Amino acid sequence: MMKPGIPESMAKLRVSEPLRLRPPRHRVSPRAVTWWTTQAALEVAAVLIPLAVALLAWADARPWLIPGTAAVVVIGLGYLLVMPRWRFRVHRWETTDDAVYTSAGWVSQEWRVAPMSRIQTVDTERGPLQQLFGLATVTVTTASAAGPLRLAGLDRTVADTLVEQLAETTQATPGDAT
Repeated sequence: MMKPGIPESMAKLRVSEPLRLRPPRHRVSPRAVTWWTTQAALEVAAVLIPLAVALLAWADARPWLIPGTAAVVVIGLGYLLVMPRWRFRVHRWETTDDAVYTSAGWVSQEWRVAPMSRIQTVDTERGPLQQLFGLATVTVTTASAAGPLRLAGLDRTVADTLVEQLAETTQATPGDAT
């Protein structure tokens, strides 16, 4: 029986298929777009605020600060408008009885498959902005030199259910996770 508030797509998390590299089926939460946009706005502001202060305080530098600030504004707006939506289109995840599948990135994109027998730990992270938007990141650490799989931008309830399911599945999966 599904827990209240869990999307029906979670009922289909455990489908046994051969391990192969393929696009995962589930999207991250649509609220992840707002989370990524907020993060990007804070990053752009961290560059623009010092530039604005320098423009006001340093009159001799205005001839070169104005074009630099304008460039940061244009690039920053492009980043704010494109990156979160692009990431939402790319970021996907899925678990089956045999593996965890992820697709992540925006400029550099990565698809990964981690067999259940290779999973060592499953962690949940909720930073302040993620908590504000009801999101979480699930990190699946494997015995791989490629590093952990990160499923960022998941609905908090979906993340909690996913962690429980992965813990149950990895405990029941034979193998030494090395």
